[in-house]
Amino acid sequence: MTRRTAGRGVVLGAAERITVEEALRAVTIDAAWQLRSEHEVGSVEVGKQADFVVLSADPRAVEPEEIGDIEVLRTYLSGRPTS
Repeated sequence: MTRRTAGRGVVLGAAERITVEEALRAVTIDAAWQLRSEHEVGSVEVGKQADFVVLSADPRAVEPEEIGDIEVLRTYLSGRPTS
């Protein structure tokens, strides 16, 4: 989203940046659509597999540079915690 380099923080291709909402959609419902699995996964709906994570913060509520610092508190597959 920020398109900043790790070392010096230079923005590469500023016109190619996307919003946090677009990034979340890209790795959820849009990814499921590409796999032709949107009827099973990609969004939280009745009848779909309950695969999701619980995060320490809302990625939409922090600065984009801080998203990488968000911790995964719990992972669920088919509605069951993985550990």
